[in-house]
Amino acid sequence: MLKKLFPILLGLLGLGIGGGAGFVLRPAPAPTVESSAEPAGPGENHAAAPAGHDAEANPTTAPEYVKMSNQFVVPVLQGGQVSAMVILAISLEVAHGSADPVYAREPKLRDAFLQVLFDHANAGGFSGDFTDSSNLTFLRKALLETAQSILGDSVSDILISDLARQDS
Repeated sequence: MLKKLFPILLGLLGLGIGGGAGFVLRPAPAPTVESSAEPAGPGENHAAAPAGHDAEANPTTAPEYVKMSNQFVVPVLQGGQVSAMVILAISLEVAHGSADPVYAREPKLRDAFLQVLFDHANAGGFSGDFTDSSNLTFLRKALLETAQSILGDSVSDILISDLARQDS
């Protein structure tokens, strides 16, 4: 009887120790920020944000990241034949509240991005050491200029989250 009861007691003991450790080691709750619902009057003075305050702590000024809904597939040609395929996943860093206009203009944005990517491939950008930092910086800059020409200054950066090349 004791042989059958021992594993159950051992399991309960482990469960109790694990639960106690989880309770003791749980993260501290996030501090809450209380905001006044009343607007400041002309004579009231409000303190400025501390010098170490970053935009990500304030959700109204933090940038948003918009991931393009599909990956981009770019053929790499050599001698008129497809020698490789490059697949990219691209996200845009936009001003807070600018995600909806990006999704609304996504077909036009995808078309323009594909043109930039095809031009980059035809110039040899995806041949050889295509992951070189200067090569990717040039590509990001070209994509950023294209995005800003379509969406305006709400786009602040281009992020290439996935990049793969498959040779045939």
